[in-house]
Amino acid sequence: MKIGFIGLGIMGESMCENIIKKHDDRVYVFDYVKEKIEKLEKAGAQGCSSSREVAENADVIISMVPRSEHSRSVYAEILPVLDETKTCIDMSTIDPAVSVEISEAVRKTGAGFLDAPVVKSKPAAIAGKLGIYVGGDEKTYEAMRPILLYMGENVIRMGDNGKGLVMKICHNALVSQIQNGVNETSTLAAANGIDILTFAEAISYGGGQNFYLDSKKKAIAAEDYTTAFSVENMHKDVHICLDLAEQCGVRMPGEENAAKVYDRAMEAGLGKEDFCASVKVVRG
Repeated sequence: MKIGFIGLGIMGESMCENIIKKHDDRVYVFDYVKEKIEKLEKAGAQGCSSSREVAENADVIISMVPRSEHSRSVYAEILPVLDETKTCIDMSTIDPAVSVEISEAVRKTGAGFLDAPVVKSKPAAIAGKLGIYVGGDEKTYEAMRPILLYMGENVIRMGDNGKGLVMKICHNALVSQIQNGVNETSTLAAANGIDILTFAEAISYGGGQNFYLDSKKKAIAAEDYTTAFSVENMHKDVHICLDLAEQCGVRMPGEENAAKVYDRAMEAGLGKEDFCASVKVVRG
């Protein structure tokens, strides 16, 4: 079974490297940045000149691109070469409604389709220990699960097409609110002479302990905002969440507040920094 991978960004690069290491057949790759293709070629992949070329050669086509418009563009390009022998897995974090629209177009060709967005960040992508939320029919999910396990250790089917993305958006919205709570309370602690590392240790003794603080405390203490997951990507996700909530008639005042923080972070030019840089907005 030949695998194709489209989109070799911060996460996609390491996800694809794991496939190359663990899969016993050819892996085809494409990205608009030539150097990214060349890096994966050195790891053993076969570079391609377009998304269409990947899809022509691969039995399973995986895409990992930044936004809804990018997923639409990829699938518009590859639809003419899809048929019942191929399966597509879009691992991008995009609007669930757009993913459902893409899935319907793909299935009309006879190909299978899963949405399979990931959680955790670059270190987990390198280690092959991502969490993966899947939307799609159970038969396709079971057939593709071994491939997903090349990239993640926790893989769960959430329901039909689009439901993996709904879960991813809910997950990131919760993280954004936990993060904002950490930002605000750690800033208050700092104003009273308690540094972030001491704050984090004290929080770990009680019910406020959380993965975000545990994983980001050293970076925040060092003011190291090297990007594992960017401000601009979380900004996108919190606004997808608010759009989804509006469509469903659900009020989310906490997420509205988190979105305001991310709006200010983008206005301040922090978009390319790691999302923990949102603390700068709260600190003023």
